[in-house]
Amino acid sequence: MKVIFDVRHLYYLPGYLPVYQELIQKGHEVTFVFYFSNNDDLQNKIIDQYNLTTTWVESSEKALDIYKDKTIDWVIFGNRYKFLKVLHKFTKSAQLGHGIGPKRAYYGISNTSMTVRFVEGQFRLKKLESLFPKDHFVDVGYSKLDPLFNHTEQGLDLIKLGLDPNKKTILYAPTFNPSSLEKFPDNWPSVFSDYNILIKPHQFSLSQEKYKKHKDKLLTWSQFDNVYLSQEIEFNIIPFMKSSDILVSDTSSTILEFLSLNKPIILCKFLKLKWNYRGPLKYRYFKRMSDDFLFYEQISEPVLHFKHLKTAIDKKLSLAGSDINIKNDFCEKFVGSTDGKASKRVVDYLNDFNGKKLQ
Repeated sequence: MKVIFDVRHLYYLPGYLPVYQELIQKGHEVTFVFYFSNNDDLQNKIIDQYNLTTTWVESSEKALDIYKDKTIDWVIFGNRYKFLKVLHKFTKSAQLGHGIGPKRAYYGISNTSMTVRFVEGQFRLKKLESLFPKDHFVDVGYSKLDPLFNHTEQGLDLIKLGLDPNKKTILYAPTFNPSSLEKFPDNWPSVFSDYNILIKPHQFSLSQEKYKKHKDKLLTWSQFDNVYLSQEIEFNIIPFMKSSDILVSDTSSTILEFLSLNKPIILCKFLKLKWNYRGPLKYRYFKRMSDDFLFYEQISEPVLHFKHLKTAIDKKLSLAGSDINIKNDFCEKFVGSTDGKASKRVVDYLNDFNGKKLQ
């Protein structure tokens, strides 16, 4: 097969790479299409790190010129793509979602119909099928998590990061919008001096000018001895999840990903809402979130204010594993199979599409 991955954003890569490795192992031809941006140096470093065959484009429309090649079997996207009608005259499309979180966009990205969309678990499969009965969905699990369950992910070396391996480790992984990040005080790591703190923000918090306040906060926290702030080249949160004892997050899909590890989770409900999400406009915030967000409080410990965070973390770590059955149920619902073989199922499907070998 000849397969192309559309890398509109770097944060698509953690879900793509396990599938890419499976494709290469089976002898298929793979190319990554990257988009020119203000992060080109970073993208080139990552391309070199993984030895990726790449093509560069300026826009989705320019990418279409590459995709209009009848020798291509599949183009894989991490989000919607507005030129599908033209693309489908030449090749097939597959959607491999870049997140499994609670935002309504998870369902909305199927407004444009791909040849197939790979999804995680029967709950969301059935919901997508009811919303888009004419489209085609396949439950494979979540490829991004495969390294955690096929034992290829080794995690971080805490000593090399300047942290104490004898301490419990907190992973703070806020998203960029709506986020809890700006509600954390500048000195918060000092309150947690008896813990290691790994901070893995969303890529936008480190790279986009409009989130400069996020970056300023992050750099301030990184000065504390018990803190390691991820670098931009560390685009994949999976090693951070592997090396952590507890997750602190907000509206991020990381909560559902971390759920698969049966480790405790803290849900920060103290969020910094944009001005157009506040007061009488707060309905826009609720509109942004899907009904799935209601389940977050059942798989985590909700915290309403930063001042209660330390107590909540201490409590959850002392009771770790007490809600394992509840977590298993929700993991099956939102993440699907965690046997480390989601990528294999993706590749098998692509190869056997409609029961006919494509290679």
